[in-house]
Amino acid sequence: MNYLYAFTNMIARNIVVLTNMFLGEIVTNRILESVKSKYGAVAESSLSSENAGVKAVAEAFGYTAEELTSIPAGANMGLSCGNPTATAHIRPGEVVVDLGSGGGLDVFLAAKMVGPNGRAIGIDMTPAMIERARANAKAGGYTNVEFYQSTIDRIPLPDASVDCVISNCVLNLAPDKPAVFREIARVLKPGGRVAVSDIALKRKLPEAVAQSIAAYVGCIAGAILVDDYRAGLLAAGFEHVEIVDNGADLNAYAKVENQAGCCSPAMDDSNPLQVIEEPCCSPVANASDSLHDELKTLLSQYDINAAAASVKVYAIKPSNNF
Repeated sequence: MNYLYAFTNMIARNIVVLTNMFLGEIVTNRILESVKSKYGAVAESSLSSENAGVKAVAEAFGYTAEELTSIPAGANMGLSCGNPTATAHIRPGEVVVDLGSGGGLDVFLAAKMVGPNGRAIGIDMTPAMIERARANAKAGGYTNVEFYQSTIDRIPLPDASVDCVISNCVLNLAPDKPAVFREIARVLKPGGRVAVSDIALKRKLPEAVAQSIAAYVGCIAGAILVDDYRAGLLAAGFEHVEIVDNGADLNAYAKVENQAGCCSPAMDDSNPLQVIEEPCCSPVANASDSLHDELKTLLSQYDINAAAASVKVYAIKPSNNF
């Protein structure tokens, strides 16, 4: 009987583990599809540096007017939370990879820094973003840039082939951040560096915010605590890890105004940051407007700056490891 009892318990535990894995995969897939849908719609929109609000967001997070006018206007869609190229110390001849490259904003800035003997590579999981970035590259006459469609936890590049990895407000969107950190370590050369702009948490979010798909797609709910961010990079083998709050006001996202072409999702006044199952408008092509509208709703009803921060993340891959 004891053997039967133990066997039954083992089966029950395995069922629970498998069920949790299955449910976790469903949630992960739902998140990825939501992100892909929203950002795909942004890629198909007319948002660019020619829009004053979009330009203002980029400038609020550290881009100069000169930088924005030096690259295709369509590369900027008001989705940044920093300027990683400004602090990455990119040198001529280097290979630089931008994770979640969007329309190519940071790739094009990096391309100028690495010069004709270097390469600037963009990785993005959204087909429409890749198409927009490649169109921008063609329009701008760039010959040292490449764009690949992939999730950032499976970077389609060889081991130890990259000098510097940058990213701009994207790592917070990855459901499996430890896998992303390991991939970054894999593709970097010994002594290679990480220079990332991202959103990180100063304290835990309220449950309503943490469970909100709108907050996740808006780069808030997927963010992790600064201490967990640091621990994740150290666990992946990095050293000299630094995470610095750059003091930027996250309310800058509200500058993208008057873009609404569809209505914002209905909100429960008692729970303004509820999980949003369905948007109240269609087709999905209008989601570029609702993304900025949802961000604006979050910013108007919750003090994002109290819990979250725009941060600069630095790390070095050891020269004698991997």
